[in-house]
Amino acid sequence: MQIPHFNTMNRSLGSLVALCALLLSCIAAHAADKPNIVFIISDDQAWTDYGFMGHRVIQTPHLDKLSKQSVLFRRGYVPTALCRPSLMTLATGHYAHRHGVTGNDPSPKYAKRDSTLYQERRATLISYIDQFETLPELLAEQGYLSHQSGKWWEGNHKHGGFTHGMTRGFPQPGGRHGDDGLKIGREGLRPIQEFVETAVAQDEPFFLWYAPFLPHTPHNPPQRLFDKYKSKIDSPHIARYYAMCEWFDETCGELLGMIDKAGVRDNTMVVYVTDNGWIQDPDKGKYAPRSKQTPYEGGIRTPIMFQMPGKLEASDRPELVSSIDIFPTILAAAGARIPEGLPGINLLSSMQEGSKIERSHILGEGFSHDIADIKNPQASLLYRWAIEGRWKLLLTYDGEVNRYQTTHPRTEKRPQLFDLLNDPFEKNNLAAQNPKVVRQLGGYIQSWYPADQRQAILSY
Repeated sequence: MQIPHFNTMNRSLGSLVALCALLLSCIAAHAADKPNIVFIISDDQAWTDYGFMGHRVIQTPHLDKLSKQSVLFRRGYVPTALCRPSLMTLATGHYAHRHGVTGNDPSPKYAKRDSTLYQERRATLISYIDQFETLPELLAEQGYLSHQSGKWWEGNHKHGGFTHGMTRGFPQPGGRHGDDGLKIGREGLRPIQEFVETAVAQDEPFFLWYAPFLPHTPHNPPQRLFDKYKSKIDSPHIARYYAMCEWFDETCGELLGMIDKAGVRDNTMVVYVTDNGWIQDPDKGKYAPRSKQTPYEGGIRTPIMFQMPGKLEASDRPELVSSIDIFPTILAAAGARIPEGLPGINLLSSMQEGSKIERSHILGEGFSHDIADIKNPQASLLYRWAIEGRWKLLLTYDGEVNRYQTTHPRTEKRPQLFDLLNDPFEKNNLAAQNPKVVRQLGGYIQSWYPADQRQAILSY
């Protein structure tokens, strides 16, 4: 047998080592192009209720720090002021009247909750997500592992395309809006910790859906936080809610600290939004009028943040943005395929370049908590709205209201027009004085979602 010369062997070995190094560098470069995504979704929190948004009592130091490191949109909105349809929009990138999940549950008025028909309707609503490519499914095409925790209504977490998760989902016992997933944050973050360790060990990019049941009721914060706010606020109900906001902030700090310790923060995009607003009633443990389930600022406005070290320069942006923009923006950051026909805008290039977002207005809708007809969104339609610049127009509809509507949503049946820059809490209806603005914004609404005109109250 002829033995190869040592130098020949050495050159061959050197070539192999060089090839391996090249392959590893390519893999590393590929991984660097795929930022991890941490998606933080607050549950039932008003746009005012953060230190960085100017609240004088509530302390949110971790989110305050994040806001200074982020592209911050103070004038962010969700299209629908109710958790399930809002979350479905985040998962699919479509408005509620398009994805079909307009409320939280089928109405028990037309089928008793323990009936077979009611359960069939629940299953039908869950099946609506099958019409769409979801955020975790599209990220999976790029090799992402994904983890669901917290609120999730659309069946098992795998039904939404997550590779990992906590929610067992309907028809499992308690499988309504999160079941086991609702423990996250309130009982620590261990499931997320284990997932991050797995993803990092496998050198795979990851997507975290962190939608804790916070500061959502039950308002049962740690005693130390309740005592802190009880000494500052006369109403114990408000003190509990304020304490819940800080408790949620603490969990966000723990989550981001976990990403830091894993050594991947420099290649991670953090996205922040809330699912819908909440104004605490000072006299009882429920929400006040003009908050959750309504299209007033207290129901639909939220800060929206994008943080990505070295890729996005921190800035405080004045433009209007919608949570419907988050879906295409995350996909763009991940280099993932963006489905055609999405109504939202990919904000990534505007954020990277500091250029103006080319859009004149944003749009939204409001439906009843219980869905009167799961095949006809208009049966539960209560509002459509548009915002352009300083102006906000609300149009009212005669969709069916249910017992979960704690205050009657149609206190004003005529068009409502507000100057949000001078009247952010919407005290003065200026529709009668500005008919041209009403017609213009009304035209945007009708072009976007041409609801049955017989239901609308369009003029005086």
